[in-house]
Amino acid sequence: MSTTAVPKTPSSRAAATPTMERRAGTANGYAALLIGLGLLAFAVWRVIAFRHEAIDLMQLTLILAGLILLSGLYIQQPNEARLLTLFGRYVGTDRVSGLRWTIPLFMAKRRLSLRARNLDAPTLKVNDKRGNPVEIGAAVVWRVQDTARAVFEVDDFEQYVSIQAEAAIRHVASQFAYDEGDDIDSQEITLRAGADEVMAAMIDELAVRLQPAGVSVETAMLTHLAYAPEIAQVMLRRQQAEAIISARKKIVHGAVSMVEEALKGLSEREIVQLDDERKAAMVSNLLVVLCSDKDTQPIINAGTLYN
Repeated sequence: MSTTAVPKTPSSRAAATPTMERRAGTANGYAALLIGLGLLAFAVWRVIAFRHEAIDLMQLTLILAGLILLSGLYIQQPNEARLLTLFGRYVGTDRVSGLRWTIPLFMAKRRLSLRARNLDAPTLKVNDKRGNPVEIGAAVVWRVQDTARAVFEVDDFEQYVSIQAEAAIRHVASQFAYDEGDDIDSQEITLRAGADEVMAAMIDELAVRLQPAGVSVETAMLTHLAYAPEIAQVMLRRQQAEAIISARKKIVHGAVSMVEEALKGLSEREIVQLDDERKAAMVSNLLVVLCSDKDTQPIINAGTLYN
């Protein structure tokens, strides 16, 4: 039993190839304006000059030609574009600002803004790299780069950008931990400490996702970052504990240095000779005084050093 391959039709091959932007065949509108007004003026002059006669075919032709030329005019603002289609076929895109002219009659002109746009993504609840639920929000600045892709490759490119931006934010947030932890290398990038790296990763992710729509991403930045309410209090206590431990380490390190300097000074100047037991007692007392959270109460020894 033999099988025969079904050949691809021209329509299927065209659908597989994305539509790319190309320059439209438009012209400066001032020349067309002058020609159209000139034809209308000449036709009016003939009507006035031959007012006793009916409008002939030449006068009617001049009027129609002038009106048709003027109907092809359109005004284009800076950072705007016109997508031109003729009977459903994409002709090209005009990006030149000013008074422009294109072939009139049956030429559809769709206006499209090329200005930068802001997308304020809503706050999303996602799980970070460690599985902790966090709330994250971002703002994305984007603009249309390829007008043909934006209009013909996706149904609604603005909605497409919104949905893909949300998916990109979720994916990027899951690749980083919110903050450093005991089981994570201190050099690892986190959402809270590595804002620049996270922003670069988000821009790269958005660029890949928005390429089919002909959209370029200029910048992206986090606008909201916090633990989810259900674990916020627990994580706050954890951060407070880490801060207390870090402060204690610095206090102990400084106290040990001060005790070492005190013993070294007493020994070098030979102010008092202490045996090992008295040195241990002195070190203990100094560490208690230096590391205590509250003021210590001094006790005066009225006897000898050993009583």
